[in-house]
Amino acid sequence: MDWITMVLFLSMLVLALGKYLFQNKFLSFMILPFNNKYVVLYNKKGRLLNWFHILLTAFQLINLSLFLFLVQRTFYPLTIANPLNNFFILFGCVLLFQLVKIVLQLGKGAVFNTQGIIADLLFNKTSYLNHSSLVMFAVNVILVYVLKDSEIVIYTAIILIVSINGIGFFKLMKNYQKVIISHFLYFILYLCTLEIAPLVIVGSYLKD
Repeated sequence: MDWITMVLFLSMLVLALGKYLFQNKFLSFMILPFNNKYVVLYNKKGRLLNWFHILLTAFQLINLSLFLFLVQRTFYPLTIANPLNNFFILFGCVLLFQLVKIVLQLGKGAVFNTQGIIADLLFNKTSYLNHSSLVMFAVNVILVYVLKDSEIVIYTAIILIVSINGIGFFKLMKNYQKVIISHFLYFILYLCTLEIAPLVIVGSYLKD
């Protein structure tokens, strides 16, 4: 069993554990892009630190890191003595990246006294990102075992991932449109510093 198979198997175990322990939450989570019931029901105090959310975030981190590894292998092939080390580096970067974003956003919420809104935003965004990791998992399996290094599969996956997260973003904007309008400048700064800039950095890393 190679290391990629082990990584996929581990992520599948994490997902299965989440489904087994939290069946009702899992069923609501599965239809998230079509029905916002999951966010409405479970967007409560301690929402980011409940075990179901933690398990799904772990699933997301594993599959996002592996997806980035496969994207890099397909478009920017490198001669690496130990690809597993490269995966762990990507995993560490993804984990650190998300932790720093969370800390910065929580800090911003404390400074501007908008902790409730920031917590809602974080839970909403993370939930949709976690849901899109289901697509990542399926695509990772396809890229490894069916259509190895297929650019078409990668582009299709990116479209689906962006679409799922886009649905979550627009639903969030709709729910908080009055707040956004009244703090439009802060909203633009937020998009530039915590959403767009990190994506540019990640893209630059994958090209190097």
